[in-house]
Amino acid sequence: MSARLRPIVVLAALLLGMTGCAQSPAPPQPGVLTVGVGEPASLLPADLHDQMSRMIVGALWTPLADYDAATGRSTPRAAESITSADRITWDVTLRPGGRFHDGTPVTAKSYVDTWRAVVAEHWPGSSALTKVLRAKEISATDEHTIHIVLDRPFGQAPAVLAAPALLPLPDSVLTSRDWAGFAANPVGNGPFRMAEPWRPGSGGRLVRIDDAPGKAREIQLRVGDSTAQYDAVKTGALDLASEVPGERHEAMHHDFADRHAMWPLPEAGYLAFPVSDKRFEDPTARHAFAMAVDRTALAAGPLAQQVDPAASILPPGIAPGVRSGACRPCVHDQPAAKSLLDQAAFTGPVTLYFDAGQQSWAKPLADQLATALALAITATQRDGETSRSADGPFAVTIAPSTPSPHEPLAALAEISGYTDPGFTQLLAAAEAGADDSAQLYRLAENQLLRDLPIAPLWSGHGHAVWAQRVHDVTATPLRGIDLAAISV
Repeated sequence: MSARLRPIVVLAALLLGMTGCAQSPAPPQPGVLTVGVGEPASLLPADLHDQMSRMIVGALWTPLADYDAATGRSTPRAAESITSADRITWDVTLRPGGRFHDGTPVTAKSYVDTWRAVVAEHWPGSSALTKVLRAKEISATDEHTIHIVLDRPFGQAPAVLAAPALLPLPDSVLTSRDWAGFAANPVGNGPFRMAEPWRPGSGGRLVRIDDAPGKAREIQLRVGDSTAQYDAVKTGALDLASEVPGERHEAMHHDFADRHAMWPLPEAGYLAFPVSDKRFEDPTARHAFAMAVDRTALAAGPLAQQVDPAASILPPGIAPGVRSGACRPCVHDQPAAKSLLDQAAFTGPVTLYFDAGQQSWAKPLADQLATALALAITATQRDGETSRSADGPFAVTIAPSTPSPHEPLAALAEISGYTDPGFTQLLAAAEAGADDSAQLYRLAENQLLRDLPIAPLWSGHGHAVWAQRVHDVTATPLRGIDLAAISV
């Protein structure tokens, strides 16, 4: 090699070495978990709108109870016991020693005052108290006992008490009413505390309150693009990505064959039929529209693999137990759908209405129906989020604030204008029941599926992928990924 070329070769080798070093991620810090997240819409427990918010709040607070949708059972957490002799009057006894992260005690009065603020502020989670629990009286009989008197027997009260909206707030914010300031630096009663205020567009840092050998002692939450976060986990630059974008959904199964999770979310989409349109009076026409929908194509296309095709009215994250197989109206069968429509002597044109935020899937839904049923169908945005159309089916999205099956069943009947004495009786019997409530809720659901005032379309699910050094990743519908359970 000539003397002139030798310095160039050496310089190139140095540059290659520097490039290689730049691409190598820094070694992980022991006990520190790095998590990629989207920007949470809110960190106020009664004002949660997305799974990022639910996950972070789930690490900062401990609920009164946990609810398992698979078994329909509730397990006390911050509560020591939840008891009732008649399912009307309930007493919640708190575990002793509970404290907020600011050092103040968590008392029965903390819950009572919080719940009054939730209702007064009209946060979305207030429906857990006003529409689902429906308490006539809530009081603190002593420091550790919450006394609740309902307006009817309701065996689902322990499940409702698992709702994030009912998490306690410290006296400091209940006095100041500085909700925006509190949401930026929330103070909970859970296993982690905020180490510093949340930084929009950047993230935050959580620190564990008590030592837990093998578990993360610190969690760094990093806001960013979900695709970039997925790729960062692959390279080792990030421990866990809490979202998986649609374009990585298929790759997830081989990139992270045994290091990914999917879990049901408390979110679902439906197509409701107008009770005032005589063309939809015949259930045959409603079943025709339901069976004309290709739910798999909706899930894979406009909904970007963030949902599952509906198999029943109740979303899996809320439904008691597991339903065997998909309901008949949930099955895509275009020839049967067209035959049913002809049998009903249905004529077009049809306007399919949707609200803001539903356009991405409502318009493709209208196109599907138009093709399958050979009808002129146009998708149009409605004026007003709560107005009900009188002359065409309309898209519905629900995000229940509690894990009780009562909430979505009652809400869907109300949204669609469905009234039937038999359904009302079943719902009332399920409310009052305890051991047999799951079966009664299924019977009420079956009646909705038979009469079909509203057709189920999809239910949301969450995804996560993680690095090899991460273990014990679990998730629940109401709280998302359990950050406190993760081992590193």
